[in-house]
Amino acid sequence: MDAALGLLRKYYGYSSFRPGQGEVIANAAAGRDTLVLMPTGGGKSLCYQIPALMLPGCAIVVSPLIALMIDQVTALRANGIPAVAIHSNQDERVNREYLYDASQGRVKLIYISPERLMIELENIVASVNVSLIAIDEAHCISQWGHDFRPVYTELSSLKSRLPDVPMMALTATADRLTRQDIAGALGLVDPFAWIGSFDRPNLSIQVFNDPGKAKRVQIISRLIERYHSDSGIVYCLSRKKTEDMHRALEQAGYRSVCYHAGMTPREREMAQRAFVNGDVQVVCATIAFGMGIDKSNIRWVVHNNIPGNIESYYQEIGRAGRDGMPAETILFYNYGDVIMRRQFVDDSGQPEINNEKLDFMQRYAEATVCRRRILLSYFSEESVTDCGNCDNCRNPREKFDGTVLAQKVLSAVIRVNAREGISMIIDILRASYRQDLVQRGYDRLKTYGVGRDLSSRAWHSYILQMIQLGLLEVAYDDNFHLRPTALGMRVVKGQQRIELAVFVDTAFAAKKPGAKGKAGAGYGAKGAGYGAAGGTLFSNDEKLMEVLKRVRKELADREKIAAYMVFHDSALADMVAKRPQDIVAFSQINGAGEKKTARYGEAFVNAIRNFKG
Repeated sequence: MDAALGLLRKYYGYSSFRPGQGEVIANAAAGRDTLVLMPTGGGKSLCYQIPALMLPGCAIVVSPLIALMIDQVTALRANGIPAVAIHSNQDERVNREYLYDASQGRVKLIYISPERLMIELENIVASVNVSLIAIDEAHCISQWGHDFRPVYTELSSLKSRLPDVPMMALTATADRLTRQDIAGALGLVDPFAWIGSFDRPNLSIQVFNDPGKAKRVQIISRLIERYHSDSGIVYCLSRKKTEDMHRALEQAGYRSVCYHAGMTPREREMAQRAFVNGDVQVVCATIAFGMGIDKSNIRWVVHNNIPGNIESYYQEIGRAGRDGMPAETILFYNYGDVIMRRQFVDDSGQPEINNEKLDFMQRYAEATVCRRRILLSYFSEESVTDCGNCDNCRNPREKFDGTVLAQKVLSAVIRVNAREGISMIIDILRASYRQDLVQRGYDRLKTYGVGRDLSSRAWHSYILQMIQLGLLEVAYDDNFHLRPTALGMRVVKGQQRIELAVFVDTAFAAKKPGAKGKAGAGYGAKGAGYGAAGGTLFSNDEKLMEVLKRVRKELADREKIAAYMVFHDSALADMVAKRPQDIVAFSQINGAGEKKTARYGEAFVNAIRNFKG
């Protein structure tokens, strides 16, 4: 680990690893297969980049997008690390030269798409000393995953072709089934698995019941104004909706670009480059945008339409606040969007599983409990306290001690050996005489009829809350049966108390005066300002931050690279806090490795010295 930490300090300018990075690096460097699940912005890239520097030879990094490869290679070279990308958008002569350089030991990392790797595999095996194979976005190999790509399945042959080379599979979004599928499909041998925390406490989470187009544009405009020198993303369901939102924001006077599959590759590349370089304030995009973008100052993400599943939603909101500083996320919920999503699902190869995932996404949008706890429980991460940084926590519904009620449900699930779904459990609790229930002997269970006092709608609401809070899980691979989790077992044994939101039957409840728009109450109450650890900066610090951003932009424009490749916002915030007056002091800034200190330090030190405040 001393060697790994030395490389971290030298090339990246940090003195310690994030949780999990050190363990993954140690196992990979020792030659063990690894499975890495870290949230967006959690530092997955370092997990294979450091071992690539430690091991003799060259690491192969499988990446699905050319733009992502180019950005990664540019960032690595900026840190002084010899890396190349092999892809179809550059001259084949250049590709051949890069492979030759790798065969001569002059390259430490080769980025390549899965399609191109399979074409070049024999050549690489014969000529390159491969030290490590890293497969990014590994969920693409799983049919349970939200972004299954058939070409990824061809990677299953890598283990047989290079059996002695350690393999690392990395993803930011994979539920339990997808994780198991990844390891099996790639043939990982006794892999070390690091399942990082999915908790991103710096993200403020809100859901708005459809406020109408004009109000949507107004809300997005407020975000742009609040973070006027930073960036945001508006995700839309279709090309038309993307273009409509783009026009509306341009008409409002904001710098916006479009990104969708109907544009030419050149147009998409120009739009992404303008966004990454900070030339525009917002990109209006379909879900095709954003994978792997390491832009640190995305301060907000808006979903103009509901995503198709929790995995996509979590990955997309995770593109905000990658530097750990406060960021805001908003989802506009409209039932009409769900209907349109259903049409997409019907045309997919797995309508049953995709419909169930869309159902969960819809329940999330309509939920009355802490949204962060729902997200964490979906990825099998236990949480027993509310986050305080979502709309449901800031505007809570009335709650009650639901421990006994939950115990009734859990007891019924356990007594049927976790072999039934929601509707059967409700019928057992309410003492139904349906034929299949009686035939299976469920009318003789101790829990039969213990919930006669509640309606089916009430039980359905409470069971959904139990799923969302992580007491129960849905077995997607086993006819969607309910299963108790470890947290659920503690509740049924009386070891853990649980609160539930009081069920309100909206079909019969009268609407309270002034209730309209309450979901948006407290909008912007949290998440503004800099300093994840220390709160909002004082006005003098904000002025210096703006000065340093201008210096960063000038340096990036001069070198024709993205601003975040010079320094992330978190590094600028560290400069504001420490105010280094010379190069030696500057070298202690988080993110200031040897090459960046030598290259950029003087410009920032001079700006800090000359700042009058």
